[in-house]
Amino acid sequence: MIQKQHRLQIAAQGRGLYNITREVQTWVNQSGVQTGMLNLFVQHTSCSLIIQENADPDVLTDMEMFMARLVPDGDGAFLHRDEGDDDMSAHIRMALTQVSLNIPVHQGRLALGVWQGVYLYEHRTHALSRHIYLHLMGECS
Repeated sequence: MIQKQHRLQIAAQGRGLYNITREVQTWVNQSGVQTGMLNLFVQHTSCSLIIQENADPDVLTDMEMFMARLVPDGDGAFLHRDEGDDDMSAHIRMALTQVSLNIPVHQGRLALGVWQGVYLYEHRTHALSRHIYLHLMGECS
């Protein structure tokens, strides 16, 4: 059993879902691990990680539309506004989603379903650099 770690940096250009499946799979390929478990952990409190459909972009649009209705920016009930109207809403969006994902690795590939992709879900409205730690435990061939 081996363990590998890597820090992935993503340049988010503002609120939205960023498909990071290719970057994650590329690193898994480079690791040489054929069978194992990958943990992804985002080091921020205003973005998150999700697994979502990767075929129809309307799904991502609908996700953001729903989230905007559920947690609107600038809600007058929010006390925390240190970084603008999207500050507290971004923290709540993160709490409603996930900061960590586990994905099995099978035959050197992420064991995702046909229509699944791994996304960084940026909840802030301006560009930010985001860091995701990848921790892979498994066996090489």
